[in-house]
Amino acid sequence: MNEKQKAEPTMKRRSRFVVAGTGSGSGKTTVTLGLMRAFAQRGLKVQGFKCGPDYIDPTYHTAVTGRPAHNLDSWMTSNDYLVDHFLQASEAADLSIIEGVMGLYDGKDPLGLTGSTAEIAILTNSSVLLVVDVRSMGRSAAAIVLGFQQLEPRVRIAAVIVNRCGSASHYETVKAAIEEACGIPVIGWLLRDNSLSIPERHLGLLPAIERGELEPLFNHAAKRVAEGTDLDRLLGIAQAAPLLQSRSIELGLPTPSIPINTSPVIAVARDAAFNFYYTDNLELLVRAGARLIEFSPLRGEGVPEQADGLYLGGGFPEEFASVIARNSAFMEGLRAAADNGMPLYAECGGYMVLARSLTDRAGRQHEMAGIIPAHTVMLERRAALGYREVTAREDNLLLKQGECLRGHEFHYSVMNYDDTQHSYAYDSKGRGVSQPEGYVKGNIMAAYAHIHLASYLPAAFRLVEACRLYREQRLQ
Repeated sequence: MNEKQKAEPTMKRRSRFVVAGTGSGSGKTTVTLGLMRAFAQRGLKVQGFKCGPDYIDPTYHTAVTGRPAHNLDSWMTSNDYLVDHFLQASEAADLSIIEGVMGLYDGKDPLGLTGSTAEIAILTNSSVLLVVDVRSMGRSAAAIVLGFQQLEPRVRIAAVIVNRCGSASHYETVKAAIEEACGIPVIGWLLRDNSLSIPERHLGLLPAIERGELEPLFNHAAKRVAEGTDLDRLLGIAQAAPLLQSRSIELGLPTPSIPINTSPVIAVARDAAFNFYYTDNLELLVRAGARLIEFSPLRGEGVPEQADGLYLGGGFPEEFASVIARNSAFMEGLRAAADNGMPLYAECGGYMVLARSLTDRAGRQHEMAGIIPAHTVMLERRAALGYREVTAREDNLLLKQGECLRGHEFHYSVMNYDDTQHSYAYDSKGRGVSQPEGYVKGNIMAAYAHIHLASYLPAAFRLVEACRLYREQRLQ
């Protein structure tokens, strides 16, 4: 198997900018959504991106722009891959807006830029629009912006939007202070407005979006942002972005020789219970030769008949546990797939559904698929959060023993095994601590980690190849 290969570099133009905050809660998501919708209302094709591993904000981006959003993560993927992926995903767009994560300089390393919005701004050579919450301050706002300017000279802060101003005169005060001290324009502002608050980013998010319940919020944000922001000047900043060099990262794997209509089919569970997927993970499976079909366990659908493999992503199965438990077609389909040796890969929420039971926060126990000899229990407090590097303890659907992938964990549940001697999928390392995690047996592989296939490109091919072999056996 060849290593990933690089074609000759080419230079490409993309209109773009990064929306960064001084910290979490500064209002960058509200500003981002308002700008996306405002520019879309002008007739522009807007492409959304999110820095880091978050799944929720890309869901908003997709709803606001009508285009699938993408993550950009400089720790989980290589720099070359990140830039190439950005160029591919933004190819048909008029404008790309990249929303940051946490504060501009917050990342994996407290003494460096790894995984931060700043690093992605540097890698994509993008100007930064800095969102500053100026509640209860005047000239001090200038000191904040000046510090952000001076911490990293390679970061190009091109403009500022001030959020939660008390009045128009308050805005004029902080605008004058920032522009005089920092030499960059304050091109927009927002009043304090509780109606602009983003709803709880957890329960019922997807159903609310699908029903159109958040459209008034998106349009209100667009109206307020457009009223207070010089959109023409901001678009000019985006259009002046330097050319980006592409090296066209390839999988470095054999091109499938079989016709597409006989390619292995991977069934992807996708609805409000199972919706945490990196867009490029799915794209990489297609590039490796798979056909993807989606199905919804919440709508009573079972495992599709044509499936040669299953991908159960994360989400909120605990909130729909009774519905999932009552879907006998889904549960029996999972058990039949496992018994027949179909490749079955599950992450976080999908991992929970493969267990024998799931106990929700109210203490109610729901019967699950029973494929994994364990019981999932929801906790009131978060059980895990952070980046993970996972190393295969034995050969599995994605990796050979000793090979590594990178990913992220975020969950409020624990998995209690009946059999302490089961085979773990990974050694999972986060914040310097390594521990065994997940479950592997034959063609079944499941764990809490949401892995990024681009962190080790052969993994996508391995999963597709396992599904292809299963297809051949099934058809025989």
